[in-house]
Amino acid sequence: MRRLPAKDVVIIGLGWTGAILGHELVKAGMQVVAIERGPWRDTATDFNIGTAPDELRYHIRGELFQRTSQDTVTARNNLSQTALPIRRWGSFLPGNGVGGAGVHWNGHTWRFLPSDFNIRSHYRERYGEGIFPENHSIQDWGISYDELEPYYDRFEYLCGISGKAGNLRGEIQPGGNPFEGQRSRPYPTRAMDMSHAQNLFTRATTELGMHPFPLPSANMSEPYTNPLGVTLAPCTYCGFCERFGCANYSKSSPQTTVLPVLMRHPGFEARTECEVVRVLLSPDRKRATGVVYVDAQGQEWEQPAELVLLCAYQLWNVRMMLYSGIGQPYDPNTGEGVVGKNYAYQCNTSINGFFDDQIFNQWAGAGALGMTCDDYNGDDFDHTGLNFVGGANINCTTTNARPISARPIPPGTPRWGKAWKKATADNYLRVCNVGSQGSVMSYRDAYLDLDPTYKDRLGRPLLRMTFDYHDNERRMSDYVTDKMEPIMRAMGAKQSIVNRRRGPWSVVPYQTTHNTGGAIMGDNPRTSAINKYLQSWDVPNVFVFGASAFPQNAGYNPTGTVGALAYWAADAIRDQYLKNPGQPLVQA
Repeated sequence: MRRLPAKDVVIIGLGWTGAILGHELVKAGMQVVAIERGPWRDTATDFNIGTAPDELRYHIRGELFQRTSQDTVTARNNLSQTALPIRRWGSFLPGNGVGGAGVHWNGHTWRFLPSDFNIRSHYRERYGEGIFPENHSIQDWGISYDELEPYYDRFEYLCGISGKAGNLRGEIQPGGNPFEGQRSRPYPTRAMDMSHAQNLFTRATTELGMHPFPLPSANMSEPYTNPLGVTLAPCTYCGFCERFGCANYSKSSPQTTVLPVLMRHPGFEARTECEVVRVLLSPDRKRATGVVYVDAQGQEWEQPAELVLLCAYQLWNVRMMLYSGIGQPYDPNTGEGVVGKNYAYQCNTSINGFFDDQIFNQWAGAGALGMTCDDYNGDDFDHTGLNFVGGANINCTTTNARPISARPIPPGTPRWGKAWKKATADNYLRVCNVGSQGSVMSYRDAYLDLDPTYKDRLGRPLLRMTFDYHDNERRMSDYVTDKMEPIMRAMGAKQSIVNRRRGPWSVVPYQTTHNTGGAIMGDNPRTSAINKYLQSWDVPNVFVFGASAFPQNAGYNPTGTVGALAYWAADAIRDQYLKNPGQPLVQA
C-alpha cells in the first residue's frame, strides 16, 4: 500500500453532499480530495441530446446505477430468515459515478414538516404514549425545523427550485401549501406549467375540501442563475428525468449547480473509479487518520487526512461505519448499539384511472411536474382513534409515457396478442395516475448490519438489510388510499386500478430509492450514531451525511432535507469545528 501526502479533508463520494461540502470547505481555505467509486460524469459528454433520451440504455439496462457485481446488499424481511444477495436492483436504484443518485432523480424537493423533526415528543404530547406502534424506535431528530429553515433556503436557491410558497414568514399564501413550515422567502422560480391531469386533480381535490399546490420541482420552470453563477435552462417537458441525466441543463444536479465551480478550485481534487475500502483509525479508535482506497488498476493507497466526511449513498455510509469500526453496531436482540439502527423506507400506493372523454398527453412530462395535497401527511390531520402515526402526501404527476415502459391497460386485458395491442393503443392517451408517498416509522427489528456469509469483490462483508412494513404503515397507507379513490372518481375516471400496499416488502419491483437511517442523528450517544451537526459521537473528526441520518422517514422525498443538512453541517464545521479541531461539537 502506497501512502500519499496528507490532505485537510477527504470526502467519500461525490454526489450532492460531497459536492456541497467540497465547495464550502475549499472556500474556507482547506485542501480537499473527493474519492468517488464510479466514473466521471458531466452533461456535455455523458448526457448530450443525441444519446440521453435512450430508454433501453438508461431505464431498462440501468446505465447510471451501481453494478451489483461491484457491490450489493443482502435482504430479508425478518430475523428468522436468511438474507440473500440482491443480484439485480429492483426496489431501489443506487446511483453510480459523480453526481450519484442526484443525476437520475426526478427532482421532487421537499421540506419536511416541523412536526417531523420532533415527532416523538409531538405525538406524545398531543395523543399520549399509547399512539405509538408496538416495537417502535421512533425518536426526535435533535434539531428543529426553525434551525434548518435557512439551510433549506440555501439548497433551494442553489438548485433554483420551482414552486409556490404556502407559508411566507407566517402568512399563509393562496395556492401554496398551507401546512408547510414558514419560509423566509419565496421559491427562487415560479411553479411549473401544469398539464391537463394536474388541472383535473386540482379541481377535484378543491371540491373535496383539500388544498392542492404545485409540487416543489428541481425541473426548471424558467431560466435561472444560482448564487454560484451557474445557469440552468428551462425544462422542455421531454419526459426523460427519472433514471436519466438531463441533456438540457434543466434538472438540478451536482453537475448543473455546484460542480462547474468546484472543479475549477485549486484546493479541490476528485479521484474517480477509486473505491474507499475503510476509514483508518488511531490505536485508541477515537480519531480517523485517513482512508484506504483501491484504484481502477487494483492498487491500494492510503490517503491521510485531518477530517473524513462520509458522503456516499445512505447504504454505503452505514457499511463504511460498520466495517471501519466507527461506533457500536446495533443489536436488535438487546436494543443496544447505534450503527445500523432505524433503517426505514417509504410506503407508497397509487390509483390508475382510465377515461372515456379526456385526452392526456403523458409524453409531455417531467420528473417533478405535479400537483400535491398534504392534507393527510404527517400530523396535518387528527390521528385520534386511527391507530397509526404518520401519513402521506397525495399527488398527481405527469412524468413520462416512454414507449417501452408506458403500457397502461385496464383490468381484464389479456397480457399479449391483438386485444393487448388494441387496449394499449386505446388507452395510451386516456390514463392518468394519483399516488401517495407515505412515511415509514422506525422499529427495533428494522436495521442494517454486516452479513455473516456474503462478501464483495474486495473481501468485505456485504451490508444486510432486515426490513418489512409493519401494521402501522399498512393502516396508514389504507387510510390515505381510501382518501384517493374519491379524487379519481371526481376527476371523471370510468375505471380505476387501485394499487394498495399488500404483502411483505419485496426487493423485486421498483418502489423508491428513498432508503433512510442506519447512522441516525440525535441528542444522545446511546440512541444515535451522530450528533445534531452530523458528527460521529465516537470519532469526532468523522462526519456522516445523507439520509442515513434520518431517525425515521417522512411522507416526502429526502433530497431537500439531505441538502439542507449538508449546508447546516458545513457551517458547523467551518465556524465551530475548525476553531477546535478533533473536539466534539456537542457534549455527551
